[in-house]
Amino acid sequence: MQRTKILLDENDIPKTWYNIQADLKTPLDPPLNPKTKKPAGPDDLKRIFPMELIKQEMSRERYIPIPTEVREIYRIWRPTPLYRAKRLEEYLKTPAKIYYKWEGVSPPGSHKPNSAVPQAYYNKKEGVERLVTETGAGQWGSALAFSCRLFDLQCRVYMVKCSYEQKPYRRILMETWGAEVFPSPTKHTNVGRQILKKNPHTQGSLGIAISEAVEDAATHDNTHYALGSVLNHVVLHQTIIGLELKKQFQMLDEYPNIICGCVGGGSNFSGTSFPFIQDKIRGKKPDLKVVSVEPLACPTLTQGEYRYDYGDSVGLTPLLKMYTLGHTFVPAAIHAGGLRYHGDSPLLSKLTKEGYMEALAYNQEEIFEAAMIFAQTEGFIVAPESAHAIRAAIDFARICKKKKEKKIILFTNSGHGDFDLTAYDAYHNNKLKNGIYHKPT
Repeated sequence: MQRTKILLDENDIPKTWYNIQADLKTPLDPPLNPKTKKPAGPDDLKRIFPMELIKQEMSRERYIPIPTEVREIYRIWRPTPLYRAKRLEEYLKTPAKIYYKWEGVSPPGSHKPNSAVPQAYYNKKEGVERLVTETGAGQWGSALAFSCRLFDLQCRVYMVKCSYEQKPYRRILMETWGAEVFPSPTKHTNVGRQILKKNPHTQGSLGIAISEAVEDAATHDNTHYALGSVLNHVVLHQTIIGLELKKQFQMLDEYPNIICGCVGGGSNFSGTSFPFIQDKIRGKKPDLKVVSVEPLACPTLTQGEYRYDYGDSVGLTPLLKMYTLGHTFVPAAIHAGGLRYHGDSPLLSKLTKEGYMEALAYNQEEIFEAAMIFAQTEGFIVAPESAHAIRAAIDFARICKKKKEKKIILFTNSGHGDFDLTAYDAYHNNKLKNGIYHKPT
């Protein structure tokens, strides 16, 4: 009998994270100090990050131990299940097998606590009392609020204004775990006040919210900044997804041919794909197809430039070598708020530039059509971000049908959509707007 759900035991939770920097053919271009434009070192970062995370950011060790305290908290929801989407396969009449890793089982409802928990842990160990962050759709803010509560840390979240208005239940969730939540831009920071003065009706962006959070951290002695995506230590923590997946596919005696996932900053898809890309880099799986999926409203990988740029809107952060649409870019207020970021993970960007990964982009109507198909076949209502991965998986499955290919398609379902029902309601009532990106001339 074919298995629908592939489960691991708690003892199978990985004991280490995988650091793909150890297997790169050439080193990652370093971050640059925003003032001197010279490579940033630990001294440039220690004002807003604990030293252990700085070490992870710069490490080229292949495997980095997961602290026992972090693994104990992971046990609340990990290992997460791998599903065979048999009803979706039957609906599509495809010979392909479709699998998805379901990260929506965590208390905050997404993959984000995979990094929020260790970030809170390392900050607590260093004596930090308060963490500040930004959040797009609210998944990262929820995860950090949850993690700060576990470690008795204060938490402030700058939530992108359009998402703050679209997703009130995410705000309530964060506040239930004790966090302060404000719609960004705010009047709490110099950055926010300046932006509101220029454009009082702005819908905000992740870049603006990052600027506010970094300023907040840099101006309070008891405070550090926590980031939910992009940086090396964040995608490192997320590799627990791909490491579990490798064990689950070993149980099936199978290996994916195509891996796809949604990408904004790139944390969940990097975490899913990097342990498999290791095999591609080493020449063991040269034909493995790894595909990032992004919104046409914010097409960093498909239409952006690969160059150094700031991680925030006003230039407070180090410059990162990445695909970018420009740090001042403010995307349309699409419902996939977690994908409204002007840049991408430097590691994911480098692997894309070198041909180990590729990218696709879709509009809102296309991804909600896929989300509806998934909900009506597999039952789960997913976040708009995750629906991008489903859209690509469906399209690849249809190609397999046309070519009569029995390929194995994998994607990570990064979070549930229980707090995104207003977006589904807009789809039902034909009120979605496809915010298409227009490249500046």
